[in-house]
Amino acid sequence: METTNIRETNTDRWFNIGNYVILSLFLITVLYPLVFIVSASFSSPGAVIAGKVWLWPVDPTLDGYAAVFKHKLIWSSFRNSVIYTVVGTLINVSLTIMAAYPLARRDLYGKNVIMLLLVFTTMFSGGLIPNYLLVKDLNMLNTMWAMILPTAMGVFNVIIARTYFRTTIPDEVLEAAQLDGCNDFKFVWKIVIPLSGPIIAVITLYSAVGYWNQYFNALIYLKSPALFPLQLVLREILVQNEVDASMMSNLADEANREGLRTLLKYSLIVVSSLPLMIAYPFVQKHFVKGVMIGSLKG
Repeated sequence: METTNIRETNTDRWFNIGNYVILSLFLITVLYPLVFIVSASFSSPGAVIAGKVWLWPVDPTLDGYAAVFKHKLIWSSFRNSVIYTVVGTLINVSLTIMAAYPLARRDLYGKNVIMLLLVFTTMFSGGLIPNYLLVKDLNMLNTMWAMILPTAMGVFNVIIARTYFRTTIPDEVLEAAQLDGCNDFKFVWKIVIPLSGPIIAVITLYSAVGYWNQYFNALIYLKSPALFPLQLVLREILVQNEVDASMMSNLADEANREGLRTLLKYSLIVVSSLPLMIAYPFVQKHFVKGVMIGSLKG
């Protein structure tokens, strides 16, 4: 079978070259800060402070990571962040599915009013003080639930999941299941969830990123250091320049206090970002199908 190749015109060729140049600039703009942070985390404090680190590590050392893991709150805060992320994501995804699927059903009475109330909460809220008083009245202050329940469901996730269910799960599938004696709960568990892998993956990642990165709720609702998430410890080191004095003994010969602060910044950023960076490639392939669903109508 003879194949026909379409010749590229000069205009198309220059257009493609321009696209590659622009995309390459965007890639460098996004990638360089990440490379710099990783390189600085493996460099000596003196090289980082002197501005010698540009692309590759200078005087490579693991002292920064050794100091990070010697911090008295690192391990407990890392464990807390994992607990908050796992439990919070499970609750968030479950509530999102339970809210989005009924709203996607065309036979739900009052669904437009419910959606209006949900969208209303994205534009107007009581503010910080009423939220704090509510958490206090629910006896959740200084508990792990203060980190999980106030953000247990996101309206944006409900909207995209509702759109996915409406455009992906045909009414005929529900009717066929009902004829076979399947009730609504079994239909959601046996049919809807298995067919909704892409959108569940997207919601899971959105929720996990939110729980992993949150520190403001911890700053407001938590008092016990034993409950602090990793991001709050990161904030203390980066913003308040708090350094555990026990770290100074092993690094006193090669870095002063300021150098240790600088080295800890980059090392702790890498440590706190690495879990999500590892998980992201496994769900990235679902983004186009999951988030963009409903943008094109057939």
